[in-house]
This record gives sequence, structure tokens and C-alpha cells, in this order.
Amino acid sequence: MATAVIMPRQGQSVESCLIGKWCKAKGDKVSVGDILFTYETDKATFEEESKVDGILLDVFFDEGDDVECLVNVCVIGAEGESAEEFRPADGVIGGADSVPLRASDDTAQVSSSETQENRTNVSVESVAAPSAIAGGENRVRISPRARRLAEKTLADLRHAVSTGANGRIIERDVQAVLSAGHRSAEGSVASVLSQGKPASQSSGSDFDIVPLSNVRKFIAKAMHASLSNSAQLTSHSSFNATDVFEFRKKLKGMEDYPEFSKITITDIIIYAASRVLLEHKYINAHFLGDKMQLFNNAHIGVAVDTPRGLLVPTIFNANHMSLSELSAHAKTLFEKCKQGSIEPDLLKGASFTISNLGGLGVEMFTPILNPPQTGILGVCNTIERTKGGKPYPALGLSITYDHQAMDGADSARFLKDLVVYLESFSSQIMLDGGLM
Repeated sequence: MATAVIMPRQGQSVESCLIGKWCKAKGDKVSVGDILFTYETDKATFEEESKVDGILLDVFFDEGDDVECLVNVCVIGAEGESAEEFRPADGVIGGADSVPLRASDDTAQVSSSETQENRTNVSVESVAAPSAIAGGENRVRISPRARRLAEKTLADLRHAVSTGANGRIIERDVQAVLSAGHRSAEGSVASVLSQGKPASQSSGSDFDIVPLSNVRKFIAKAMHASLSNSAQLTSHSSFNATDVFEFRKKLKGMEDYPEFSKITITDIIIYAASRVLLEHKYINAHFLGDKMQLFNNAHIGVAVDTPRGLLVPTIFNANHMSLSELSAHAKTLFEKCKQGSIEPDLLKGASFTISNLGGLGVEMFTPILNPPQTGILGVCNTIERTKGGKPYPALGLSITYDHQAMDGADSARFLKDLVVYLESFSSQIMLDGGLM
């Protein structure tokens, strides 16, 4: 009996995912555990394994297609079985807001056989260019979502660099054209189709057009919204890190506890912040316009630099974790982010965020809020300063806060208390009993 493979829902907030790469092709034999395809949310990449043995009877989407969650992606069954009963309706092909591609009667015609074989990879042939029809090599291939966006924005497809399967123009290619400022009715969908030739594969100039990744698009949208919808200010300070460095040095020397050697400065700052935040409700909060959501626990997001872009996993209830527990949990989250396997639900829900650029030599910076959060702490590098003629390591801290939610004095008090806690960290953690 044939079995449909659906697009999984990775988290309650995810409505659709992008097909990344097909690892099996139509007609291939598959076994339980084989990777069928990869798929992306706007924040992470996942692999879909086969749950049954059989033949991959049919594939309904191409690489680069945006597919609604819980929609059939492909079908596995016995050789000779039909997969037609599992084929998604046109209304859900390519995502909730997609429509099937239909060329205008006076410009192009749709190949019915190819439409039947793959409805999301429609091949459009120009009736105005007989050689294109005869040869079959001079065709423009464009996805439904890409076509709709190009028609709406007058994106000049002559500048499009196709990155979809089989040279197909997909939505991100049109977005790249728009980002580069290429708009023209002469390069519209109808115009390019009527020329009977594919869009160009390069800009022909001294620069390259690189499509934005889904993660980068999400970051760009979120950061723009953050600056547009909040009143952000940043205060800078530093603390004498002598005690923290000495404490960490002692941990590394405890051979009976090898996990202690993996505790980082970032772990220590997360731990300290999780305790101090509870005394400063308005910076451990969400600003909701006409009201505030004040958290009774510290759910700390930590910015992680990954090959796919910046991700911010959340350490929930960090104030209830010991330092060693927090360190181990944070490393697990960070590794999942770097591998692209982090669950979307772990990338939201933070009440406060920490971003560490100290390892890159940054002495001071202005971290941007993650709305509706009201505060984000930037951790900077260490520089040598002197006090009373004695040198000491000064580790910089930058706090950005939403002035809609609090006054500058409120954030300054939080920063001051955090400095005091960190400068006597070894004593504080012993009082807390929070090492293990």
C-alpha cells in the first residue's frame, strides 16, 4: 500500500518549509532510515527520513519550492502502484499564497504533459519563437511564486540568476533582482517569455548577485522591525574580571570534574545575568504596547554565529540551572544551531538576550533588541586598565534597552548590579550553591 510523505511541522509557528535538496529521485528504491530530502524553515535545516521500504513512486515538489506543512511531498509504495490519489491540489502547490502558473494566450502556452508530470516546475514555451519550441532548449522555466512576485513588482528577469532545479527561476532569484534594483516592464515575465529564451545566468558586470538565504531574510526583516518599532538606547560599562578569570582557572584544574574545564566566560555571564535579572523586572520583560509582560524566570536567548547566519536559541529557566548544567545545555543548543538542526520552538520565547562579540576583539558595540524583549546585553573583549597603579583585566559590557519600557536609570541599575555580581563571582556562586 502506497504511503504519502508529508512536509513536517517543525514548531507551532512554522507554516511552510522550503525543499532544500532531493536525496532520492522518482523511481529509486528506498529503505527505512534513508534520507529522502532536506527542508528548511527560516532558521534551520532538517532531513526527512523514510519511514517505510519501497519505491519512490512520485515527487510533487522541486528543490526550492515553498511547501505548506502537512502537505504531501512524495509517495513511497510498491512498483507499479499509482500515486495520483496523493497528489496535492493546485491550491496548495508552492505554499499557501501560490497559484498555478498560466501563461497568457497571446504570449505563451503551457506544456500539458510537463504540467501533468510536475505541476510546480511548469515549462513555458513562446509561440512567438518557433525555434524555441522546436529545439526545446530555449525555454524559460519559472516557479509559480517567482512568477507572481515578478509580475507584481516588474522585476527585470533579464538580470535573474536561476538557482532552482534544472535552471528554473525561483522566488529567491526574483528577490535578488529586486534587491539589486532591476525593475523594468521590458524585462517582465511576459516580455521574457515572448523572447523565447531563458533569463541570463550572470549580471555581465564586475559584480555578482547572490540570493539572500532564508535566515538572512529573516534577520533583515526582524532587525528592521526592531529599529522601527522601539526606542533603543545603549549604555556601556566594564567590570574587573580578575575574580572571574581566577575562578575559571581553578575550574580547569579540577581533574575529577572534567566538565568544569568546558565552562566558558559566556556561561558565567549567562549564569550571573539569570540571577540579577530577577531583581530588575522591566528589563526581563516583553513590551506589548500598552502593557508589560514581566517574567518571573530568566529565559535567556544567546546569539550564535553559524554558517547559515545568526541564530538565537533560548535557555529556558536559566535561573534554576547550576553553572555546570547551564554550560552543558548551552553547548547542546549551540551545536544544534551550527548543524542546522535546532527545533524552531527553541528559537523563541526568550525574555532577555546576550550577544558576545568579545572573541572577535570588539571593545564596544550596540546590540539590537529582539522585540518584544526590552533588553539585550552585549559582551565585549577584555582590555587592560589600571586602578591605584595596578593593572587589571576590564571586560566590557553594553546594554541596549527599550526606552518605551523603562528609563535609562532602570537599565543602569541592572548593569551596575551585574558588574557587582561578576566582580565577586566566586563568592556569589558559593553562596548560591550553584556550581553543580
